[in-house]
Amino acid sequence: MRAIEVEKTVETPEGIDIKIDGRVVTVSGEKGMLTKDFSHTSLSIQKEEKIIKIRASWPHKKEAATVGTVSSHIKNMIAGVTKGFTYKLKIVFSHFPISVTIENKNVLIKNFTGERNPRIAKIVGDVRVSVKSEDVVVQGINLEDVSQTAANIEQATKLKIKDPRVFLDGIYVYERLEGMEI
Repeated sequence: MRAIEVEKTVETPEGIDIKIDGRVVTVSGEKGMLTKDFSHTSLSIQKEEKIIKIRASWPHKKEAATVGTVSSHIKNMIAGVTKGFTYKLKIVFSHFPISVTIENKNVLIKNFTGERNPRIAKIVGDVRVSVKSEDVVVQGINLEDVSQTAANIEQATKLKIKDPRVFLDGIYVYERLEGMEI
């Protein structure tokens, strides 16, 4: 049996400005501005004073699940423009010392398991990457860009031929934080 209506609400905190144009949501705050297009969904997104209502009428199972997904995206956008996001990665090596540098929109990982050519990981969107001794810090206001950049760095050091239980060399995410120091 289908539900008549599925609805979720998101409260807007003080200092956050949210504009809704059809299904395009723009959130602006002290750290910056994020825009996301939800026009691929068949949902109704409305703003009433300090509350955003996401609803679907007579939804199928996937449409009902999309209501929760869109509300989570909007909550992440609000958290991003107020606090930001930080991912910390640890550089781990046993024999060959790995060196990490940032060049344009790429992270270069040199001397990984003694390889001559550097491995390259792409930096997605407007994300800041910094290297502090044996830590790589990825910061930004868009959670999807920050997490994808951290995943790109982690995947660039994936061992394909050797046994990963023995050769633990690589760069691994060890901490995810909501908040960043600018």
